Order: sequence, then structure tokens, then C-alpha cells
Amino acid sequence: MDQNQQEVLEIFTRTKALLRGHFVLRSGLHSGHYFQCAQVCQYLNEVSRLTELLLPKLKGLTFKTVLAPAMGGLVVGQEVARQRGARYIFAEKENDVLVMRRGFKIEPGEPVLIVEDVVTRGGRAVECLNIVRKAGGVPVAVAMLVDRSAGTTRFDVPAISLLELSFPTYAADQLPPELAKLPVEKPGS
Repeated sequence: MDQNQQEVLEIFTRTKALLRGHFVLRSGLHSGHYFQCAQVCQYLNEVSRLTELLLPKLKGLTFKTVLAPAMGGLVVGQEVARQRGARYIFAEKENDVLVMRRGFKIEPGEPVLIVEDVVTRGGRAVECLNIVRKAGGVPVAVAMLVDRSAGTTRFDVPAISLLELSFPTYAADQLPPELAKLPVEKPGS
């Protein structure tokens, strides 16, 4: 783990954004670890620092707009847009599907960066990629603070993460005994 990744992990630990216990992820999988980015997002100085560490990885990408899925990507997406001088919009759930509302528009050919907080399987990021394409925009990449899949989740655009970790995940009927004996928490995504 390099110095930047160590700093990122320290920020998540210090802000209590990296939790240990028995959690049900948005994907439906169970894990003994959970990234609750809402905890780190309480501290805008920490979000600013995480973004400062992420931006060099985005060097060479040209985008006019940042699109983030609600709720998780809101604060991080806004800070990436602020630091890069880009426009910021978000998608939100309507009948459990992400949509753009509030008059947000993407112009044909507009280059758009998708920004997420944590990706396990990438479902919300894929929904955002589809939103951009349906509007006629051009998705340039998916940027995230944490890739829980340690790089195994793939998109049809580049995936750029600040931290790659792979904590084991389990189907509900395949829990190891030490995890099964802990009370289940679903902290929210």
C-alpha cells in the first residue's frame, strides 16, 4: 500500500467511515466491513483532501460535467467538480431507479465524469453511464474513492479509484460462522 493509500485509509478510520461488524451491502451481499462514506463526508476538509488525492489520477481526462448518484456520490462528486471547475449534477432514485430530475440536462456530445463514493459491483455507476448515453452525452470514466472489488468490477469506460480493497463478501446462505453470529446491520448506502 503506497503512502497516499495509507493516508486515505487513515482518513476513513479516523472519521469512523470504515466500520467492522456484520453488514448487508446495497448489493445484497454480506460483509464484515462497511464503508459508510457519509461519516467522512461530515468533514469537508477530509473530503477536500480525498479529492486532492484523487484528482491526479484523473489527469488527462477531459470532462465538462460531473454526474454523481444520490446519495453516496453527492458530496464527493460536488467536490471533484468544484476542484476541477466543472459543472455538477446528480441522479436520484425514482421507483428505485436512478433518473435525472430538477431540470438537469446533458447536451449531445457533452463529456461527463461519473463520480461515486464506494463501488462494490458498480450498479449505480452503470445506471449513471446509461443516463449519460441516453441523454446523448459521452461518459469518459467512473471515478470513485473506494473500489471494494479491488479492481475486478469493470465498466466500458476507465475506472479510477483512490483506494482498492477487497474485503470478503458472502451470499446470505454462505456466511462464515464468525460473521453469522454477529447482529446484522444495514447502515444505508
